[in-house]
Amino acid sequence: MHSKEQHHQAEYYKELGERILQYEEVVLFGPTNAKNELINSLRNNHLFNAVKIKIEPADKMTENQIHAYVRKYFLGH
Repeated sequence: MHSKEQHHQAEYYKELGERILQYEEVVLFGPTNAKNELINSLRNNHLFNAVKIKIEPADKMTENQIHAYVRKYFLGH
């Protein structure tokens, strides 16, 4: 069962990685360690060297709070 979950997680991170490659800058945030696991998996691939990826801790948020956080983050740069 654990192996199956790891496989699903690896596939999900791969899909996220494909989407991240479409951007110059990305912020990963949230209350869990998944953002750290994702960045660690991406760092193994040199294609992500061209993408500025920042990790920010954040509490659990509503969808509106997420949108406001992203707007504030990127407008503040």
